Amino acid sequence: MIGLVLRFGLAGAIGFGVDAGTLLVAAPLLGPVWGRLVSFAAAVLTTWAINRNLAFADRPRTTGKGLELLRYFGAMLPGAAVNWLAYGIVLALLAETTMVLVLAVAAGSLAGMATNLVAADRLVFRRREL
Repeated sequence: MIGLVLRFGLAGAIGFGVDAGTLLVAAPLLGPVWGRLVSFAAAVLTTWAINRNLAFADRPRTTGKGLELLRYFGAMLPGAAVNWLAYGIVLALLAETTMVLVLAVAAGSLAGMATNLVAADRLVFRRREL
């Protein structure tokens, strides 16, 4: 289980980089909310690919890639709610700067990580029952 958490954390760290980097590009064009929608979608796509091939590589795929990605995206929505709440709190409390946007994404990512791990483990990459 510790190995799974570490691999999931690595995927999350890379996803954070994608999320924050995409937000820094998108926010000047779309604002912090719409930009975050774009960056969050990019991060989910990235973490699904990494988790499928690293954290949950030992678990057989039970559906096609497209359906699995949709299930993954849906399973990440509860974690996204926690993530967005933390993101919004940081933005509400601090003046919007580039560094604050990154800090807000980090706070959200950390807040949603446990929820996302449980959802991925139990809903998307389930172990097959024998």
